[in-house]
Amino acid sequence: MKKRIANGFIVSVLACSLGMISILAWAGPDFQQKQLYQNIRDAEMKMKETEAAKGAERQKLLAQHLKMMKDVMDKMKAMKPKPGMTMQEHEEWIDEHQKLMESIFGQMMKEHHMLMDMNKPMNGR
Repeated sequence: MKKRIANGFIVSVLACSLGMISILAWAGPDFQQKQLYQNIRDAEMKMKETEAAKGAERQKLLAQHLKMMKDVMDKMKAMKPKPGMTMQEHEEWIDEHQKLMESIFGQMMKEHHMLMDMNKPMNGR
């Protein structure tokens, strides 16, 4: 009897564990979104390099950052939720997509401010 109860308990724990693994597999960013997060982190590193640079080097790095951001935006425009998602999965996908957009917007604002600072006259006008 004890063996039967123990086996039932083990089967229950195993079933719950598998259920949690499948839930966790769907939670969070999907593969494309993870790639975009990496691309955004790479662009953020490029922005930090740009902020530290001066003159022509800064302009070159800024152009590279702008291209990186354009590539990310193009990928974002092409992304679509997977067919057959549940409503919850779809909402999670949209939440991750929104986080990506906010991150991109933040970097583009930094880029804009940097461009504005570069275009200010040196004599303080």
